[in-house]
Amino acid sequence: MDTVGQSTAAVRLRTESPRFRIADFLQRAEEIGFWWQSPRQVAKRLSVPDSSFRFHLRRREQLLRDPELSPALVRFLESPTGVQFLHRLLVALHLVFGLANDCGLRNIGWFLRLSGLDKFLPASYGAQQAFAAKLESLLGDFGNAEEQRLAAEMPHQQITLAVDETFHPQICLVAMEPVSNYLVLEQYASQRDAETWQQCLDERLKGWSVTVCQVVSDEAKALIALAEDRLGAHHSPDLFHVQHETVQATSLALAGQTRRAHEAADDAQRHLSAQRAQLTACQEQCPQSMHVAELQRQVEQTAAAEAQARQRLAACQQRQREATETRHGVSHDYHPIDLETVKPVTASEVDRRLNGHFDRLEEIARDAGLSAHAQERLAKARRVLNGLTATIAFFWATVSSRLASWQLPTAVATWFRDELLPAVYLEQAARKANTSAERQRLRARVEEVLARARSPDGVWGTLSDAEQANLLAQARELANLFQRSSSCVEGRNGQLSLRHHGLHRLTTRKLGALRVLHNFLMERPDATTAAERFFRSRPQPVIPWLLERLPMPSHPWQRRTAA
Repeated sequence: MDTVGQSTAAVRLRTESPRFRIADFLQRAEEIGFWWQSPRQVAKRLSVPDSSFRFHLRRREQLLRDPELSPALVRFLESPTGVQFLHRLLVALHLVFGLANDCGLRNIGWFLRLSGLDKFLPASYGAQQAFAAKLESLLGDFGNAEEQRLAAEMPHQQITLAVDETFHPQICLVAMEPVSNYLVLEQYASQRDAETWQQCLDERLKGWSVTVCQVVSDEAKALIALAEDRLGAHHSPDLFHVQHETVQATSLALAGQTRRAHEAADDAQRHLSAQRAQLTACQEQCPQSMHVAELQRQVEQTAAAEAQARQRLAACQQRQREATETRHGVSHDYHPIDLETVKPVTASEVDRRLNGHFDRLEEIARDAGLSAHAQERLAKARRVLNGLTATIAFFWATVSSRLASWQLPTAVATWFRDELLPAVYLEQAARKANTSAERQRLRARVEEVLARARSPDGVWGTLSDAEQANLLAQARELANLFQRSSSCVEGRNGQLSLRHHGLHRLTTRKLGALRVLHNFLMERPDATTAAERFFRSRPQPVIPWLLERLPMPSHPWQRRTAA
């Protein structure tokens, strides 16, 4: 059946639902004035069974006599328009409270009872469970159909995938495109080897006009094999795991040394103060005593020990401060663009800087006398540096390849590589800075660099508006190519773990519904969804699609009171 036929059938299903027909004939009965005619005659004119008409008329009259409900509210919610509103409200409740925030079906029923809507909507657990199951199934159908439609229209693009696994305790494979934040893969699998990863990705990407050129992940052998052997893509190590190893190797141990040195210095200070007080008392009470000289000698020794303790404390604090700055330096220097000079940085220069930071960390570890285990963790983190350097080389090789394929004039290509691309990259790096002060500093620098790159007296002024827009878009795409972290997938895995902790089980149906919710309903501040950013085309709205296919809720059953 074509799309028009499906939509017509869905609308007919909605308007012919029992709840809608009941609201419709009650509204028409009120229009013809049922209160002054025989109910049998009105039911005959409406082509409705007399018993059904009388039953729903009595139910409506009971609602109108309810002291907690306004007659105007009852008439609205019992009208066809009100029934459609209740339908949409129930869908929104399940999407926001049930799926997005895991508040539970019983809490949805509690909300309906507290708001008084349980007189118009079924609030029982069974009714809500059936509605939630149907909603999750339809969400999965929507995602599959819409992905195939959008994939057929999308332009070809090279993408990066951030991949990782989580456990519920089943193995869940998660892959996300980090620029658009689109969840490409999120499914359970029996294994997590490279072959299983490839099978799942091939099944998901079948028919999509995309090429995976880069994979960002930790150093798991299966993920490296997936990237390099199965997909033929570049593997970019996750910087977070490098930083994690350096923190585990140095931070806690150096902090412990500083704490103990601080305690020793405080003890020496208190001991020195006590001895000085004893010396003062002795000098005042027995100035001629032979113990004065001995006490003075002890005070001098204690003062020397206190000075040494202060020196050790200062040395420990200095090592701790330098280790922190050095670890931050690894993150600061792992960029293809120098964040201070806003100039391109070669892979060899990045390698020299990163190795310099690790040389300093190892020197600090030796000076502090850290354990062999700590030094092993530093060595483990250092082994990843070759992969980091290779990612910088991959980035600049891709930039050179793109520039060569565009066949730009030499002056324009040089300007693009040395001025426009660094400025755009710094603009994106400014949004990811950790602190507000750093973001403001980088943004001020971005304005200065962008103004220089887009000066009308330079290359920018010689380009047409279309050429300027095209080169700016290409610069943003290339700047997004450098991905040094799989934090988007790590965050998604954390969310799934919390959901699993609360529900104790995530079914395949619910996992698919959560993926569709993330891709097609969650919006960024610019009001774009992940699907729109990834496919570069706006998908059809989810809510109207669901409302056309979800059955309208029936009237709530009257509660039976206990005898």
